[in-house]
Amino acid sequence: MANPSAQPRPRIGLLGTGPWAARTHAPALAAHEGVEFAGVWGRRPEAAAELAAASGTRAYDDLDALLAECDAVAVALPPDVQAPIAARAARAGCHLLLDKPLATTVEGAREVVDAADAAGVASVVFCTLRFAPETARWIEEQRATGGWYVAEARWLGSLYGPGSQSAYAASPWRREKGGLWDVGPHVLSVLVPVLGDVTWVRAAKGPDDTHHLVLGHTSGASSTATLTLSAPPAAAGASLTLHGAAGRAELPAWSGAGDAYGRAVDALLAAARTGTPHPCDARFALRLTELLTEAESRAGAH
Repeated sequence: MANPSAQPRPRIGLLGTGPWAARTHAPALAAHEGVEFAGVWGRRPEAAAELAAASGTRAYDDLDALLAECDAVAVALPPDVQAPIAARAARAGCHLLLDKPLATTVEGAREVVDAADAAGVASVVFCTLRFAPETARWIEEQRATGGWYVAEARWLGSLYGPGSQSAYAASPWRREKGGLWDVGPHVLSVLVPVLGDVTWVRAAKGPDDTHHLVLGHTSGASSTATLTLSAPPAAAGASLTLHGAAGRAELPAWSGAGDAYGRAVDALLAAARTGTPHPCDARFALRLTELLTEAESRAGAH
């Protein structure tokens, strides 16, 4: 017999049907015991129907109908599609599990923050390194250690490298905005909590979509980052090293995004339940958009 005092699980809908939604969001939502996967909406109804059937839920042709059925939504849409739809979901009273970057314009990102604040809904932005257990623990340890002098980061993706067969290479926004906007949020999501907010930015372009950043932080430390999606496959990889009074600290390897996404769902549920904002929320993502916009502008000036 069911426990009559048991609370129903929060209902969460998925907005988006692309490879990232199909490979990460939908499986994690379907497997999560703390939520009910309420449905899928996408800009291509046939893709929504296919993904919903594969995930044991239903497809919605009408976005507002899904929002009306949900306590929260997970968004897996291109950033400048995500932002207005996320604001719409917030105004409908849905908590927000968002993707990075939140938007590629400061105005778009701010609309989401303002809508979430006005509606009193919680938000979490899925920056993988903030939720993968290995890297999330490391970030907290290094923040507690402090005394860092400089940091150097490299995220060399090969999405557009010779011979790439990645399904994500067909993404128009990634093709337009490149590594700065796709992998830049990952790097900044580590550097900012460990070294403090960014106080100044310098940037220059390298080959293809490569960007080199130099950043100053409120702690007094400085950092460098090299970001690209066009590295030769043999050169691909990600690393981040801190140097300071405690010596050197290397960002550890992390496992796939699925477990991390489940932890992001947990974080959203906790923020919604307690009313305490998560550190990696829409307001943090707005700050990332501000920094990436400044870096893009400064790189273009050279």
